Amino acid sequence: MNNQDKSTWKGTRDGYGKGLLELGQKNKDVVVLSADLTSSTRADWFKEKFPDRFFSFGVAEQDMVSTAAGFALSGKIPFCCSFGVFASGRAWDQVRTSVAYMNLNVNIGGTHGGISVGPDGATHQALEEIALMRVLPHMSVVAPCDFLEAKKATVAAAYTPGPVYLRLSRENLPIITKEEDEFEIGKAKILKNGSDITIIACGIMVYQAMLADEILKKKNIEATIINLHTIKPLDAKAVINAAKKTKAVVTCEEHLLAGGMGSAVAELLSQNYPVPIEMIGVNDRFGESGSPWELMKKFHLMPEDIADACERAISRK
Repeated sequence: MNNQDKSTWKGTRDGYGKGLLELGQKNKDVVVLSADLTSSTRADWFKEKFPDRFFSFGVAEQDMVSTAAGFALSGKIPFCCSFGVFASGRAWDQVRTSVAYMNLNVNIGGTHGGISVGPDGATHQALEEIALMRVLPHMSVVAPCDFLEAKKATVAAAYTPGPVYLRLSRENLPIITKEEDEFEIGKAKILKNGSDITIIACGIMVYQAMLADEILKKKNIEATIINLHTIKPLDAKAVINAAKKTKAVVTCEEHLLAGGMGSAVAELLSQNYPVPIEMIGVNDRFGESGSPWELMKKFHLMPEDIADACERAISRK
C-alpha cells in the first residue's frame, strides 16, 4: 500500500462534491446551501450546474441551517456545507432545535475535519464535531474513508430519514474502496479478518489501520480491520462479533478521544461484551498549524502508533 501513486489521491470533500452533482442530475428536489466556503467545500461544482438550486449565505451558518430546515419542511432535500468546525459549532443550536428535534432530512457536510487540515491551525481543525453531532437524537454521523465512499455516502444521505452529518477531509487520501463496493449508512465494512486483534477505524484512519496491519503481519499478528464509516447508528452486530472473535480492540480516529468513535465503540462493548480496548486519537488538546502528515505524526496517529496499541491490547487479554 505504501507504493500507491499519490497523484490519484483525492479528498473526501471531492467525493462530496461529486455526490452532490449526481444528486442534482437525478433529483430536482435537491438543493445546496453554502456558508461562504463554496469552493473549499466543493459546493461550487453544484452551483455551476444548478445555479437556481444553490444558495449562498455568507458567513452565517446559523441562517444557513435554519433555511435548510425550512427547505426540508417544504419537501426539498437540502445539503448545507461549511468547514466542520463551523457547521457543528457555530450552528449547533440550530442543528439541535430546528433540524434534529424535528427529525428533518437536512444533510450537513462538514469539511476540513481533523488535524490533517494542516496549516489552518486549531481554529479551523474540527476535532470535536463527531461528539457534538452523535449526541443529538435522530442524527446520523458518517465519516467516509475515501473519495468513492464519500460520494456514495452523500448520495445515500439524501434518502436516509432524518438528519445526516458527513465528516469530510481536505487532505488528499488514497482510494482504498472500489466503485462496485456496496455502501449502506449504518453497516460497517469488514476489510480483513484476523484472529488476534480487531482494529476499528473511520475516515483517514482506515488507511492508517491498513498500513499498521502490514507492520503487525511481520510480527505474526493477524488483525480484523473494520471500516466503521458510520459512527451513528453504530453497527453493533459487526463490532460485537469482531470483539468476540479477537478478544481485544483498538479504535482509531482523527478526533478527540472524548466522545468520538472510540467512545461509541467502548460504550457498546462495555454493555455487551467487555474486552481490552486501546484508543488512538487526539488526547484532550486542540490542534496546531503544520503540514498534515507532520501533524499526524506529532499527534501519534501513524501506523506505528496503531501497531503499538494493538500489542498493548493483546497483552491485556
